[in-house]
Amino acid sequence: MVEINIAAISTKDSVKQMQSYFGGDISEEWGEHTLSFNGNLGKGSIKFLTFDWGVSLLEFNAIFSDDLMFINSTANFNPIHFSFVSKGSFSHKFSNERDFSVVDQYHSCIVVSTKALDHLTVIPKNVPILFNNIRVVRKEYLKKRLNNVEQLNQKLYDVFVNRLDGETFSYYSPMHLKMEDHVNAIRNKKTSGITRILKIEGEVFHLLSMHIARHDRNQNHKEIPHSLSKSELKTIKKLSKRIVQNPALDYSLNELSKSSGLSQAKLQEGFKFIYTRTVTEYIRHIRLEASRELMNTTDLNISQIVYTIGFTSRSYFSKIFREKFDVTPNEYKKQIVQTTENIVS
Repeated sequence: MVEINIAAISTKDSVKQMQSYFGGDISEEWGEHTLSFNGNLGKGSIKFLTFDWGVSLLEFNAIFSDDLMFINSTANFNPIHFSFVSKGSFSHKFSNERDFSVVDQYHSCIVVSTKALDHLTVIPKNVPILFNNIRVVRKEYLKKRLNNVEQLNQKLYDVFVNRLDGETFSYYSPMHLKMEDHVNAIRNKKTSGITRILKIEGEVFHLLSMHIARHDRNQNHKEIPHSLSKSELKTIKKLSKRIVQNPALDYSLNELSKSSGLSQAKLQEGFKFIYTRTVTEYIRHIRLEASRELMNTTDLNISQIVYTIGFTSRSYFSKIFREKFDVTPNEYKKQIVQTTENIVS
C-alpha cells in the first residue's frame, strides 16, 4: 500500500501535494482547477473549486494501480468533509481508531477530526473511483450572513460551532440516490465561464443541504424503506436514467415492471423514496423539463415539441406546463424569442 501524506493549508495546496505523488499538470479555467495525471500510481483527474465563505469542492475521477492510503494531517487545515461516492468506494477512519468504515457507491459521509488526529482514507487499486468532497472551513462559513446553522440539529450545530471539546465527529450515511442527480448536474453543466461557476456553486450548496438533511433524517430514525433492497433501488435509478434519456417512449407501469423485474408496488415505493413522485408523476416531470429544454435550444414549434417528448394532446400539455411553470408554452416561447432579440440588438 502506498501512503500519500497531505499536510495542507487549503484545498488548493492539497491538490498540489497530490501532484507531487501522481505527477501530471494542473490547468485552470475561471477558477476551476484540474490536475490530470497518467503515471505509475494511476491515471485520472482531480478537480477543485474554491468558493466564498470557506467552502470548496474537490472531485476524484481516477483508477489507481496500487492501494492508496491518504493520510491527511489536520494541524493546519481542518474543515468538515461532506463526501459522496458516485462510483467505486473508499474507506475512512481517524488515526486513533482501529477499524475503517466503508463508503460505498451512492453512500455519503460527514467527518471532522480534532487537530490532534489525522484522517486516513484508503482507495483500493484497479477499481474506478468517482467521488466528490465538499469542504467547509467553519470559522469562515460562520461569517456568512445567511448561514442557516441555527436550523441544524443539535449534533451538527455543535460540530459547526466547534463545541465538541476535542471530539471527532463521523456520520456514514446509507444509500442516498437523490444526491447523485445533483452531483451529475455539477458534472454536466453545458454553460461556460462565470455562468458555469455560479451554477456549480448553487449545486454545491444544495448538496451541502442534502448532506445535512440526511443526517437529520437519521437522527429522527427515517431511513430507506425496509421493503426495498439496495440492488432494487439501483435498478430504479437505472430506470429513471432511461426515462431521462428517452422521454418520448410510451412507458407504462406494467412495462417498466416487466423490464426491471420489480413489482409495480416496489416501483412506486422506490420512485416516491428517491424522487418524491409516483412513476407517472416522474415521467410527466421529465417530459416537461425536456420540453422547456427544447424551447430553449431548438426552433421546434409547440406542436412539434409535444410530439417529440411523447405527449399526444397539445391541450393537456399546455395545461400541465402552466401548472408547473406558471406560464403557458406559447408565453414561455415568446419570452425566449424576446430575450434573444434583445441580446442580438
